[in-house]
Amino acid sequence: MRILHFADLHLGVESYGRIDPTTGLSSRLVDFLAALDEVVDYALHNEIDLVLFCGDAYKTRDPSQTYQREFAKRIRRLSGNGIQVFLLAGNHDLPVAPARATSVEIFDTLAIENVTVANRAQTVRIQTRGGQLQIVALPWVRRGALTSREDVKNLTPAQINEKIEGILTGWLEAEAQSLDPGIPAVLAGHFAHSGAMPGSERTMLMGRDYVLLQSTLANPAFEYVALGHMHSHQKAEGPVPIVYPGSLQSIDFGDEGKEKGFYVVEIDGAAPRGNRLGSYQFHGVEARRFLTIKVNAEVDDPTAAVLAALGKNDVTDAVLRVQVRLSAATEPLFREAEVRKALRDAYCVAAVNREVEREHRSRLGAQSVEGMTPLEALKLYLESRKTSPERFRQLIEYGERLIHQSSAPE
Repeated sequence: MRILHFADLHLGVESYGRIDPTTGLSSRLVDFLAALDEVVDYALHNEIDLVLFCGDAYKTRDPSQTYQREFAKRIRRLSGNGIQVFLLAGNHDLPVAPARATSVEIFDTLAIENVTVANRAQTVRIQTRGGQLQIVALPWVRRGALTSREDVKNLTPAQINEKIEGILTGWLEAEAQSLDPGIPAVLAGHFAHSGAMPGSERTMLMGRDYVLLQSTLANPAFEYVALGHMHSHQKAEGPVPIVYPGSLQSIDFGDEGKEKGFYVVEIDGAAPRGNRLGSYQFHGVEARRFLTIKVNAEVDDPTAAVLAALGKNDVTDAVLRVQVRLSAATEPLFREAEVRKALRDAYCVAAVNREVEREHRSRLGAQSVEGMTPLEALKLYLESRKTSPERFRQLIEYGERLIHQSSAPE
């Protein structure tokens, strides 16, 4: 039996793209659909029996009709060619209100042949061309499903997560014990485990995660643990491998330098439990390249220094950001327009950031701040402390909020 495992498609991410004036669609949609097409084509031409998708089909809970149409086209290509498709709901697929449908539920409602949808924790059996398979499905759990209960009414979010973790751990152990040992089984889930390394999903999380222990997942009743939610492909090897394929397409600079793709898993259903997993291999897809170029341009001709650094990098079709370090004396000499012109082959120039080294007195006397606004004084103080750009931005944001709150009428 051959299984293709992928996750975190996130159709609808349009950052760093441009709108096609003819179609009105984002160029980034083309990126994401191209990666999905690679998955479908591989499955059709390499005797895949089951495509296992572990959550987050779309960026938002309410995808546009266009995104739904394009996703459905690809699922139809698979199912129409006799390949079983298993769709698990991720956190981006679930509505806030429990009574509302998930973004992948329509496939179940229409009873599409060869397509199975898991919107709730359950165990299902699927007959593939390569044999029967048990799938223990654990989609993302809504915190709201618990918060309405009296016994959790006054708990903090962290305590609610602990409650969820305890419930899911007990459920997984019970489901594993109830499996038929004569049929191969995999765990399919969308969540974080205790050893997972986050990536670009940091910017897309909807609330704090609950976390399950690796030891809970690595149950010998499973041949393979297929997960979604972490955007960096990674695996915890062992008798029962625990695998995140990562997001299928690069989403932001958190994905810089990271390969994107899917896993192909081979299981021998005729072998005894514990010896059924033959192999699991990562297959890369073409992903949009994100690139950061850092240049120390504290020289007499900073523009020439930056252009020289750019010439050493292939920026063609990349989403690019340039970070230029300048001195206060040479900043006026930096010609950003020339730099941007040199980047015309890039797919998108996200930013040309300037980091300027300025000299200030370490102590600010009353005379030096006379006539300054509180925010101006804060900026001057942070600059004098050589605060990092990211920390500087955060503290200025906090300062603005506090100043606004203190000056607001009661």
